[in-house]
Amino acid sequence: MRKLLLAALGLLAIPALPAFADDPLPRGTPESLGFSAERLGRIRTTIEADVARGQLPGAVVAIARRGRLAYFEAFGHIDGARTRPMPLDAIFPIASMTKPLTGVALMTVLEEGKLSIGDPITRFFPQLGNRQVAVDGDPARLVPATRQITLTDLARHTSGITYGARGTTALHRLYPPSSSGASRQYDGAGLITQLATLPLLYQPGSTWDYSLSIDVLGLVVEQVTEQRLGEVLQQRVFRPLGMVDTGFLVPEANRTRYATPLPLDPATRQPQQVDMGLVQPRFDCGGGCAVSSAHDYLRFAQMLLGNGRLGDTRILSRASVAEMTRDHMHPGIANNLTGTEGNMVNWGFGLTVAVRREGGSALLGNAGMFSWNGAYGTAMFVDPREELAVVFMAATPGLLRQYYRRVINALVYQAIVD
Repeated sequence: MRKLLLAALGLLAIPALPAFADDPLPRGTPESLGFSAERLGRIRTTIEADVARGQLPGAVVAIARRGRLAYFEAFGHIDGARTRPMPLDAIFPIASMTKPLTGVALMTVLEEGKLSIGDPITRFFPQLGNRQVAVDGDPARLVPATRQITLTDLARHTSGITYGARGTTALHRLYPPSSSGASRQYDGAGLITQLATLPLLYQPGSTWDYSLSIDVLGLVVEQVTEQRLGEVLQQRVFRPLGMVDTGFLVPEANRTRYATPLPLDPATRQPQQVDMGLVQPRFDCGGGCAVSSAHDYLRFAQMLLGNGRLGDTRILSRASVAEMTRDHMHPGIANNLTGTEGNMVNWGFGLTVAVRREGGSALLGNAGMFSWNGAYGTAMFVDPREELAVVFMAATPGLLRQYYRRVINALVYQAIVD
């Protein structure tokens, strides 16, 4: 039955299918996978207590180790009004957790010999050549860029492009505020045209700065494949991996499974609302417009942990995954990562994922683990040394999202006993 449903998948939007009741991976007992079942129980105790206090509507947590599912549980409510129980197959707006999806799409194109990660952006969009850089974010004070932007710069956020919402300079005010904001204001060609008119915030390759870079990277994939990014991902990633609830638009038939946040941010008491995935973006923004489920994203994370393979299905080569998940930063690059993810002290960055370095950090784990999170409350991390993949899905777009990233990290690692 599952194969028949997968065969019916569409390309641009998530298919309108009945909910799946199956697990994302074969199950193992916690003890057989090196966990204490009693300690894993602290996840439920903690989240349910916070749900009762009104800190979040609910969550879904999926944990895999040694290739098997150790934990897959739902808590609380799917809706901000807290009237309906959270299902395991809830669909969440994953915001920037779209970025690693785009990174994998890029690597599939690279493996076909159609591009190189060191290619200049001008190979694909000549209008993005001959850039100017705004000194201290002042568009009236410009100096020439010392070199071209490369695909590596785009993938590791060192392009000099920025997000308008990430600063207060005059230049920031000229940029689209976010990936989702750009996708509502422009189509893909329009975004490239707009970026071509704007100076860069930093010299290419000099500074890690969170940005629209991955949206541009997604448009590179579109140009090379002559398909929308959603089509590329469906054909090359989602369909082969059985990611049936991942895409850029939730169909009407599945919208009862769309998770929504509390009406007010518990920390600030300000109104909050999210509709990503409920409105068709003008282009499939690779930096932040997708939706997914814990089921789907755990299969994606396990594929990366499996060096590009999930079961008998291979998406990428071992070499491509290694290149994605190694630290591409060097001492000559100013690392502003902790300004974006305050928990990621002593982390570098690969191709669309953050990578932990040797030494202490604000998060538990090992050097070589990789991660990225979403602004609306979702998180993912993979620790190859522990053979561990974790997905946390919650609708917490406010200030508490950073808190829950630390909490779920601690709760998972404290439960590992072998």
